[in-house]
Amino acid sequence: MSYRSTNENRGRFQLKYRGTECLNCQHPLDISDRYCPNCSQANSTKKVTLRDFVDEFFSNVIAYDSRLIRTLSAMILHPGRITKEYIAGRRVYYTNPFRFMLSLAIIYFLMLGISGGFSELDRYGSRNDGIVFNLDETFNRAIPIPNPAQEEALKIMDSVDLGGTIKQYRNRRDSLIVHDPGGYFGNIKATSFFGRIAQKQEFFGTLLGRDSVYSFEEAVEKYEIPDNTENRLSFKLAGSTLKVTRQPGSFINSLISGLPFATFFFLPVFAMFIVLVYIRKKYTYTDNLIFSFHNQTLLFILLIISFLIDAIFNISTSWLALVVFAFYLYKAMRNFYGQGRFKTIIKYLFLNMIFFILAGIGGLLFILGSVFTF
Repeated sequence: MSYRSTNENRGRFQLKYRGTECLNCQHPLDISDRYCPNCSQANSTKKVTLRDFVDEFFSNVIAYDSRLIRTLSAMILHPGRITKEYIAGRRVYYTNPFRFMLSLAIIYFLMLGISGGFSELDRYGSRNDGIVFNLDETFNRAIPIPNPAQEEALKIMDSVDLGGTIKQYRNRRDSLIVHDPGGYFGNIKATSFFGRIAQKQEFFGTLLGRDSVYSFEEAVEKYEIPDNTENRLSFKLAGSTLKVTRQPGSFINSLISGLPFATFFFLPVFAMFIVLVYIRKKYTYTDNLIFSFHNQTLLFILLIISFLIDAIFNISTSWLALVVFAFYLYKAMRNFYGQGRFKTIIKYLFLNMIFFILAGIGGLLFILGSVFTF
């Protein structure tokens, strides 16, 4: 007998505490009902005690642990089987695939953010000179290469004077903007929408960094700039971009914290292509989506294990985790969709190509969106 079934026959779950009406939704109940069929609240009139809290806590923990062990066992040892059983109706037996994947994604990216030390990169951020990074200092500190090679690379950089050229150009442009903001803004003649956004973003970025303008309304009033959506968008983008260049480490941490949710919303898009590839298999869109979540969950499990091994033994095993996952994904596709090796390999390669294309596009949009909202 499980802990849960034992717990439901004692304490406030005893028969003498059962009522004939749900205390939460007033739904009529039978004395044999342990839970309300309408709202799922426990059928008990007993006052809750500390012991009741403790009993229910351990009951839920043990029940969750049992599902978690069964889920991990089925997922690791039998690729594809857990999805078959889940869509066949054995949903209480396993953990929720959507919640489980999101939880592991949050854990992995949290570990990555904490261990990465990205906040240290804020020291390389620009201040008010318009240059995003101190090139020499960044090169010396951030790129661990042998001294002779480093010296040679620095000589090449010095001869080209890339940092000086960029700084000279930006100082000249910024001087023109600060000297006559209204005139400079009026000369922005780009014909394309994105071209104008880019030029206006540079304009507002200079004002924010050099002329102590803190709001769009202030810029409109001070420089007689038209108050419209395009200019507001450019001002917002300039402010966010300036903040990113000044706090690159904080931006990376913010980016990493949003990746679990980006992954969660990316997979439903990818699942549409799985539906098209396996359109004759009679699986619904949700079935294919569950398959994607189960596989992605396994990837996060492997990455977390790899991360812990690397942290303990100071080695790199992430490549091994990806190799194992690549083989696992092939086996999962074969077992779940039941097709031969040749068809599976062709569809495997095609879907992976689609996955990386979508990931590239999605990643770019995610970064741009993160910059805009930072």
